[in-house]
Amino acid sequence: MSFSRLCHLRCAVRCDLVKVSSSSAFIAKLGGPCAKELSTNSTQRGSVAQHHSKPDWNRAVSEAEKIVGYPTSFLSLRWILSDEIANVALHLRKLVGSNHPLLKTAKNLIYNGKNNMQAWGLIVLLVSKAAGHSPKIPDMEQDKAAGVLHSQRALAEVTEMIRTSHLVHKGLVNMNARQRASITEEPDDMMFGNKIALLSGDYLLANSCSELANLRNQELVELMSSAVRDLAEAEFMGERDDQNNPLPSRPLSKEEREEPTEWDCILEPLPMRGVLGTAAREWAARHVLAAGALLGKSCSAALKLAGHDAHMQTQGYLFGCHLALAWQAYLDLEAFSGPEPSSFSLVGAPLAFTLDARPHLYSYIEAGRASVHHVDYHALYKAVLEGDGLEQTKRVQHEHIARARAQLRSLPPGDARTALANILVAMHQDHY
Repeated sequence: MSFSRLCHLRCAVRCDLVKVSSSSAFIAKLGGPCAKELSTNSTQRGSVAQHHSKPDWNRAVSEAEKIVGYPTSFLSLRWILSDEIANVALHLRKLVGSNHPLLKTAKNLIYNGKNNMQAWGLIVLLVSKAAGHSPKIPDMEQDKAAGVLHSQRALAEVTEMIRTSHLVHKGLVNMNARQRASITEEPDDMMFGNKIALLSGDYLLANSCSELANLRNQELVELMSSAVRDLAEAEFMGERDDQNNPLPSRPLSKEEREEPTEWDCILEPLPMRGVLGTAAREWAARHVLAAGALLGKSCSAALKLAGHDAHMQTQGYLFGCHLALAWQAYLDLEAFSGPEPSSFSLVGAPLAFTLDARPHLYSYIEAGRASVHHVDYHALYKAVLEGDGLEQTKRVQHEHIARARAQLRSLPPGDARTALANILVAMHQDHY
């Protein structure tokens, strides 16, 4: 089945906001059993890769920020100078020297590089500007200098706050597991770090809810609330160690695998039938829930604010999902593009494809049931390099980039659409 059929809109009234027909096939077909679809799309592959100079990620993002007026991150002056954020920063200083994961999260928030999660708001605004808005929108609602609506800029901040609060909450340490493992160092620092992570994450999430309510759009609130639900469900998907670090599911044989259930409306939870134990489907479903749903629904919501119809909103959702999955594939490849790291994601695409081809390697994963630190990363790293997991991941990344570019063609030409295309190209060529 071609992916274009996924854009067919059903007539169910409740799903008028964003509807995707056969959306569990969206999971199955995007990363699932359609290897033929991935391998025969040579024309689109050339259209992505044919560039005379290698694009630079930071330059692409910098130029994109100029197009929408100014950097979009909520970590702006008004936030940095607020009393609440100042207090959080003060308490974070007390954690310096400890091993609490909140410090790493804070560093990633500030670091302006390819892992910069704050580019999400920028993507939402670029989609907003590229699509334009209805002529019925009052002038008071428009930021004419940037070419977006004030409500769309607020939505971009909401997206970043939800994403950041989720990542901060993921930094909580399971103190009970540490005690069972007889780890007694820095118990006070770990408990204090947990309190800061919990309260600061709650603060960001509460502010995002307040900003969202101020937009006074019930359907928008329902859509973004479903994205928050998807983030929570991602944390309960599949196997976990005692610290809630994700572990891949045991690969199933072809005889054991089930066909995925249809996902008729993205406001409903993603069906899990036929997903776990199938490498490509599991990888796609995990990262649709953990990233793609939020970015896709934010792009869709931005188009709704601009007065676009349900079909255009669906295009925005699909673009956001494909971009997020391509981004995740890029990050998964990054661990294997330089010197051997001490650890890497056990649910990344390269290892998922390797385990699918060599199920006996799952014994290394079982060693990490108590903690992922017990896994023999060197053996798994070597197995990935020896197999074709990296090549399959590159094909999947290319597929999602090509699909995202196809969705961009539904938008009118302009500098914002070009900036989005440049970001896709920079992401694509960095590993080729």
